[in-house]
Amino acid sequence: MSTVFVVGSLNIDQNIRVRSLPRAGETVRGSDATFSPGGKGGNQAVAAARAGGTVKFAGAVGDDAHGRRILEVLSEASIDASHVRVSGTAATGTAIIAVDDQGENQIIVSPGANSGLTAADVDAGLAAVQAGDVLVLQLEIPTELVRQAARTAKSRGAFVILNAAPAPRQIDGLLDDVDLLVVNEQEIQVLADLAGLAGMPGNHRNLVQTLPPVLGPAIVCTAGAEGSFTVLDGSLAHVPAAKVDARDTTGAGDTFVGYLAASLAGSHRDLSAAMVHATRSSALAVTRTGAMESIPWANELPAFAPNPTPNPANPNPTNPSPVVPN
Repeated sequence: MSTVFVVGSLNIDQNIRVRSLPRAGETVRGSDATFSPGGKGGNQAVAAARAGGTVKFAGAVGDDAHGRRILEVLSEASIDASHVRVSGTAATGTAIIAVDDQGENQIIVSPGANSGLTAADVDAGLAAVQAGDVLVLQLEIPTELVRQAARTAKSRGAFVILNAAPAPRQIDGLLDDVDLLVVNEQEIQVLADLAGLAGMPGNHRNLVQTLPPVLGPAIVCTAGAEGSFTVLDGSLAHVPAAKVDARDTTGAGDTFVGYLAASLAGSHRDLSAAMVHATRSSALAVTRTGAMESIPWANELPAFAPNPTPNPANPNPTNPSPVVPN
């Protein structure tokens, strides 16, 4: 099996449960705050490792208790974190997460040490990347480092996945060395706008088909209750969402990406099968609370639910209970 390399963010998540998410100017009462390891990069690396992948991570944390806890969790997942830099000048990144009674969330991120990640850190973290490996990237670190990492990995024959989240403000050069984009229905619309297609009619189903020739990479779009979509053999393909009782959607999208990457790093790069595996893992994740701690291990999936089956997209689907993450 090939190696999954992840270059990305590491945060400590401050989680607060609320009855309903606050509106602008509104104060709501919440639960006592709890702290847990997170960050899109860290979550995706842990998901790939718990899926059975061999994972190497490059990132940065502060020289503080939160940073040490994150490194412990990475070690417990058997992730090679030898290229995670410990900053003596910046605190570990922090995400403040409010989760309501329906499992929906609002997130504010303070990047902290993530902003201090350097080009040298990226080069060191990708020194061992080779043909057949998979690189996973997100946009919680400086975009110039995302472009550098993609370019380096692609030049050595690796398969590059970009989870374009948070949604970018510009895409100049960002996608040049990306093989697969993973986005939700809001992010795919932002990409369409940035590509000059703001007036294009249709929703994420249409954009999954029309954007790849414009942007370059193939696209997987996750769409909450609708499931996930991509194009296979020239036709729109749909993996339905599994039906679960969602408690907390935090980290579910990262679980999807990590399991997808680990599946694609296997002996067969079957995108359809990888999407099914990713859907099942994220379905189980949303039945739990938290980010990293909600990510399932591969051996938990067989007993969880039958595989959803990819099928040609129905233009008028019924909506199952939400699962495939936004």
